[in-house]
Amino acid sequence: METGRLPLFCFFVALIVAFVFTRINVRLIRAKIGWFRDVNVGEMHIHHVVFGVVLTLLGGVSGLLVSGVSEGWYAVTAAIFGVGAALVLDEFALILHLRDVYWEEEGRASVDAVFIAVAITGLLLLGLRPLGWENSDGTPRGTWITGGLIVTNLGLAVVTLLKGKIWTGLVGLFVPVLLVPGAVRLARPGSPWAHWFFAPGARHPRLRKMARAERREERWRRPVIRGKIAFQEFVSGRHDLPSTRRRSRR
Repeated sequence: METGRLPLFCFFVALIVAFVFTRINVRLIRAKIGWFRDVNVGEMHIHHVVFGVVLTLLGGVSGLLVSGVSEGWYAVTAAIFGVGAALVLDEFALILHLRDVYWEEEGRASVDAVFIAVAITGLLLLGLRPLGWENSDGTPRGTWITGGLIVTNLGLAVVTLLKGKIWTGLVGLFVPVLLVPGAVRLARPGSPWAHWFFAPGARHPRLRKMARAERREERWRRPVIRGKIAFQEFVSGRHDLPSTRRRSRR
């Protein structure tokens, strides 16, 4: 409360709790346990992203109204916004693909989106700020130096993200030293950077870079991905199991 981060803390907690509760709920629906059922209006299935959008708007607009008036109510609206954000991000893959992929392989993107939101919010809650914009001393020289550092960090972050290193790029916005190796080292094989510069038909040195990137991916990245997927499945359930209700979400 002394740091003024109570609303952010309430958002953070609400985001995590709502996501866990939602995943427990949909897993019980999928297993057809008890009274847990989909929400339907007639033959129309109402995805929980709809409720998320409503709660996000409610929390966001209410927060604008009470901001600077009451910190307590501002924290409440932040919690409502967090619940809505969790419901929306839990169906991020549906929004991305514009089709119901909740329990398919593509549905893992929703869990990734929630994990990224939790990680970034946690860093903000710890007092870290992206790109180092708070380091300016207010003088013209300090402002120019800070501006140059921000532009440099942002450029390194963009290169890192284009090389397929999502976590390094996002966390690097808060810890810029991570962006240097992320931007310098080889791109991941399936990244936009590899597609542009390591594409088949390129000169032999570029083909050798692609081969090196694929070997590095298989040796170092794959075990990390398998560990991440195992943790995701523990939290959110399997996304690649055969389903007799593939056409519906659960």
